[in-house]
Amino acid sequence: MLILTERLGPIEARRATDTLTLPYERRVLGRLKATSDTGRPLGLFLDRGPVLRDGEGLRAESGEVVRIRAAVEPVVTARIASGLLLARLAYHLGNRHVQLALGEDAQGGYVRFPPDHVLEELAERLGARLEHHQVPFDPESGAYSHGGHGHRHDPHHEPDHAH
Repeated sequence: MLILTERLGPIEARRATDTLTLPYERRVLGRLKATSDTGRPLGLFLDRGPVLRDGEGLRAESGEVVRIRAAVEPVVTARIASGLLLARLAYHLGNRHVQLALGEDAQGGYVRFPPDHVLEELAERLGARLEHHQVPFDPESGAYSHGGHGHRHDPHHEPDHAH
């Protein structure tokens, strides 16, 4: 079993010797047994708290690096006009203390969350159009977590990726 003990932050795919695809509910765990995408048994022994983010690297005791991938899972994407309406939607959904992903694409801003009929009804009452689909779910980590949704760099090393 490959034992993963160190978080590396976001890494380029070419740095990894393997990948591990996990749904959000398993990326919040610091300790777990899993199987890599190539079938290797893995043990994660990490600090508790920070969520494993899509693209994050983990170093094994042996020096090997495994890159985390967010699994495709069922989500609801609520779309509404940008500005005050989008802010109001994010506020009311966030006030329910659920995990939310905020984003923007060619169709405009959105709030994404796991399927929940109460939240879906609330979003529709606020004027959002809902889309049920399956995509990787990588919600905001919150203002009080380690480094927010993005990440922070150790000032003593050079980042190996662009922002």
